[in-house]
Amino acid sequence: MKIIPKKSLGQNFLIDKSIIEKICNSGNISRNNNVLEIGPGTGNLTEFILQKKPKKFYVIEKDERLIKNLKEKFDKKIIIINEDILKYNLKLLSDKDLVIFGNLPYNVSSQILANFINYSYSEFSYKKLVLMFQKEVADRILAKDNSKNYGRLSIFSSWKLNIKKIMDINPSSFFPKPKVMSSLLIFEPKINYIKFKNSKNLEHITNVFFNQRRKMIKKPLNILFKNSKKVIDDLNLDTNLRPQNLKKETFYKICLIYEKIN
Repeated sequence: MKIIPKKSLGQNFLIDKSIIEKICNSGNISRNNNVLEIGPGTGNLTEFILQKKPKKFYVIEKDERLIKNLKEKFDKKIIIINEDILKYNLKLLSDKDLVIFGNLPYNVSSQILANFINYSYSEFSYKKLVLMFQKEVADRILAKDNSKNYGRLSIFSSWKLNIKKIMDINPSSFFPKPKVMSSLLIFEPKINYIKFKNSKNLEHITNVFFNQRRKMIKKPLNILFKNSKKVIDDLNLDTNLRPQNLKKETFYKICLIYEKIN
């Protein structure tokens, strides 16, 4: 059964077996692990993961055509969930410490990552995320302060996760070939991180700052706080700095203060 990738779903199937093997090995799967694969497509990575003999193996796929193909190909070796990953309640997967793989559609990759970060560990736990992004997005996730790519995505991603880049992947490794490079990243949950009342507050604060990224930080602080001078004094902030000059930890401290008064 020949499957034509759907542009509307951002489908680019990974076909390079050497790259697929590297991705699979990056997960360090053992027989004690449960695995979740997001958007398995034609099952090329699925085949390699099955060779590792995971305890349970879930796949989430929204495309009905691909579901039929996966059922024919793998039968009962995998548990198929016919859902949109952005709408599916991952809390329904009660198995702890999943290793999660995903060749993510470029147009929703940041949103999928944000959903994983927004879950509390008591609601849904995972051991590791092995995710592929458009290289430009991966660069923003990995960015350090004082760099042009630094912003909301890097601050939010680093809040609860340790992040490591594994490799860049050429367009020729996919069918159809995307117009851009891809990057494979691994995310592992931090044991210790600052607890917020609501992670949406951190998203809101970074949004206010980086919507004005060329402005000095006094302006966003005035938007967020009635008494911004106290916040500036308490955190010993230099108001001549711009948002990209502040360390991630500073944004986390600002968020804690924001939550105390809201």
